[in-house]
Amino acid sequence: MSFFGGLKQKQTVVRQSKPKTAGTQQYALKKYADATLGSGNLRQAVKLPEGEDLSEWLAVNTLDFFNQINMLYGTITEFCSAQECPVMSAGPRYEYHWQDGKTFKKPVKLSAPDYVDQLMNWVQEQLDDEEIFPSKIGVPFPKNFRDTVKNIVRRLFRVYAHLYNHHFAQLCALSIEAHINTSYKHFLLFVNEFDLIDAKELAPLAELNEPTLKEAAQ
Repeated sequence: MSFFGGLKQKQTVVRQSKPKTAGTQQYALKKYADATLGSGNLRQAVKLPEGEDLSEWLAVNTLDFFNQINMLYGTITEFCSAQECPVMSAGPRYEYHWQDGKTFKKPVKLSAPDYVDQLMNWVQEQLDDEEIFPSKIGVPFPKNFRDTVKNIVRRLFRVYAHLYNHHFAQLCALSIEAHINTSYKHFLLFVNEFDLIDAKELAPLAELNEPTLKEAAQ
């Protein structure tokens, strides 16, 4: 998507996802996704293209959401510090602790910037792993791929929730509110279309979710 072409990036280190190679199915799907998003019809843009593989579609969009969220968060990193956001949360009722089963084997309370950094690195390691996200023609996706995607998008949602609950005024001051609104609407419609996140996990943004999904259903 091209939402961020005019934004000034404040993040010191910008994560770069692996590009899709021209001629591959994932490259073709990315082009299709960009074209349908450009039409402005997000409800249609999230649907699986006729005759296409679901895993390929999930992979292309998961990568796209990762890039979008990384860019959005990167615009407010100077405001999201360990002092200003000592815990990763989405308002007073929702607090997130980090666990990855490797370095952090038990849930650990981290500041929001540390949590997001761990999260983004954790996601990128999976995106770059050819055994999890194969990019070569003819290489099958693992059998548990949908579960992997569910786990990734469930955690990526938390960054949207933190941005809306703690940094929306700053996003508005930077004139980025339209970008996050469109990005999140796309994300929400996608995870709803393929039942990727439980409703209870989406509760921190319920006031946004309900009218968005209601409008999409009409």
